[in-house]
Amino acid sequence: MFGLRGQELLIVLLIVLLIFGARKLPDLARSLGSSAKEFRKGIEEGSQDDVSDTQKSDASDVSDASEAEKPDSPEAKKPDASDVSDS
Repeated sequence: MFGLRGQELLIVLLIVLLIFGARKLPDLARSLGSSAKEFRKGIEEGSQDDVSDTQKSDASDVSDASEAEKPDSPEAKKPDASDVSDS
């Protein structure tokens, strides 16, 4: 764990105890735990959003290709700027 041995870890814990006091340590540990939980939750949601976005873009690519094959699609009936006369 970060290259800390038993004695070094004990010294760090004692310093933390002196700085924050025994009464604030449970609150500090609780808030640290909830922060880590929220961070992991955010990372998972972000990765799920990335996966769903790529799946949606893949699905839209497939639907665009299938619409291009259909001559009766509404997009095929839209006039281009070159089709409109300058009357």
